[in-house]
Amino acid sequence: MSEPTGPIARECVEGYLFARRPLRLLLLRRPPARGSIWAPVSGRVEPTDTDLEAAVRREVREETGLTEPRRVFALDWHVPFRADNGETWRLHAYGLEVDGPFSPQLSEEHVQFDWLAVEAAIARLHYPDNQEAVRRLASRLDAEPPSS
Repeated sequence: MSEPTGPIARECVEGYLFARRPLRLLLLRRPPARGSIWAPVSGRVEPTDTDLEAAVRREVREETGLTEPRRVFALDWHVPFRADNGETWRLHAYGLEVDGPFSPQLSEEHVQFDWLAVEAAIARLHYPDNQEAVRRLASRLDAEPPSS
């Protein structure tokens, strides 16, 4: 992603699906026409989305088939970036906890998936802002009291 300039023209979301014990994150691989990069669930906020959380839930459903994550929370990570069309867009990151690793129903946007430990996910992600979002997610989860 190149450095952004100008007003925000579009809002986008990304969702980091994770399962605990041990902590694993779901990454999806784009097809060759889209660079074959590994990334989280992501997409644009649509006019029909009532808010950012609704947008990330919709994207997760469209890209993985998951309809009911255990919980969804904002990572308070907002990244402006320059889109391919030259506009400045802004990305909002979310954590989505699931009960355990599952085999997602991949959309045409992806050709492969993998559940990875934090460091392996960071190493595989293409964009530095995705890597930072994973670090923030892991740090937040480390700070939470153990669930019963």
